[in-house]
Amino acid sequence: MSDQIAQRVRAATREVPDFPSIGIGFKDITPVLADAALTADAIGAMSGPFEHEAISHVVAIESRGFIFGMPIALRLGASFVPARKPGKLPWKTVSESYALEYRADVLEMHQDALGAGARVLIVDDVLATGGTAAAAARLVTQLGGVVVALTVLSELTFLGARERLPFPIHSLVRYDV
Repeated sequence: MSDQIAQRVRAATREVPDFPSIGIGFKDITPVLADAALTADAIGAMSGPFEHEAISHVVAIESRGFIFGMPIALRLGASFVPARKPGKLPWKTVSESYALEYRADVLEMHQDALGAGARVLIVDDVLATGGTAAAAARLVTQLGGVVVALTVLSELTFLGARERLPFPIHSLVRYDV
């Protein structure tokens, strides 16, 4: 069933060349999101492997990670924690810098977002170089949590992030080129 969902997601995703900068082939998921049934199926496929993992918190990465993170948290009966760009959270924060394939950035989380031993599933729309996921994982660890895994809608396998991240990764769709 997941293979069929992955094929449907792949077919609905459009590639936008040279966005947000020259040389980047952006995977635009807005056509996926326009199909409510497909979005629901994708969320089920992204959360399904973790139904028996006692996930206590879902950390979703701004901004498209939020789209999937909240419904996944609800399906897993877990708390939702946003990992945001600087200055977007209203309370005391901790922060981590990271590099993308086309720029550097920072993620922040509330300093009281997780308790010691929190079992965390990190959620994002795409895994590219792994910089964003690694920064989110460092924030989780800094706040006393344990990263159980990362789940993403799609993974750009040719960028090698999987080899750089020290936790299990579940991706619905994989792009090898």
